[in-house]
Amino acid sequence: MNIIWDTDDYTENFDFVYKYGEDVISLIDAEKGSFIVDLGCGNGALSEKISEKGYHVLGIDVSENMIKKAREFYPNIDFRIADALSFQLSEKADVIFSNAMIHWIDENNQEIFIKNLSNQIRLGGQFVCEFGGKGCAETIHLALEKNFDKRGLFYPRTFYFPTIGDYSHILEKFGLRVEYAYLFQRPTEQKGEKGLENWINMFLKKPFENMESNIKNDIIRDTVNELKSGDLYVGDKWFVDYVRIRIKAKKIF
Repeated sequence: MNIIWDTDDYTENFDFVYKYGEDVISLIDAEKGSFIVDLGCGNGALSEKISEKGYHVLGIDVSENMIKKAREFYPNIDFRIADALSFQLSEKADVIFSNAMIHWIDENNQEIFIKNLSNQIRLGGQFVCEFGGKGCAETIHLALEKNFDKRGLFYPRTFYFPTIGDYSHILEKFGLRVEYAYLFQRPTEQKGEKGLENWINMFLKKPFENMESNIKNDIIRDTVNELKSGDLYVGDKWFVDYVRIRIKAKKIF
């Protein structure tokens, strides 16, 4: 992962992340009492929703801040700090569920991630996930890229946004047969007049790492002003041009 989370800001102003994830839970096809791992569980909101359906849940996240918050919010659920690339389970999961996490893993680590994940699912079990797909927030990334370039700076693309074909190939290589896959646009409203600025500050920390604050503020200001005349600002509300991939796969070997 390439971010240190502000858990209070995330919980208060970016709750759409886990609220949209509630719909992904409906893809889980398992008997009550099944062992479900919520991988990249964040503040535990979706772990609780899964638990309410009668499943035994373990929440895993690499962020100590997020796990601390999850334990405070949902003390009835087991949460663990672990890396998605190397986590190990004492018993194999019936389902591994993941929402809005996979795009944070570098492209060159995706096969390592899926190989390890597949090894933690029982034969016949499921992997259910949603994450950013090809073109996610591209309008914003292009605008930032231009404003970095104007200042002689490089804008790093720190997310992995694949196509369905790209990701299905990786899953099937490690024994996960794709049974459902859907790529779709989901323009997502942000809170308040500073919605876009706040989104950039929350999710795009890496490109601004070690940058002087005045340069960072100038880049964000110019980006916001340019995009305000476009499709992302509608009726005094900011939207981010999210594209998502939703997948359900079965462990077959």
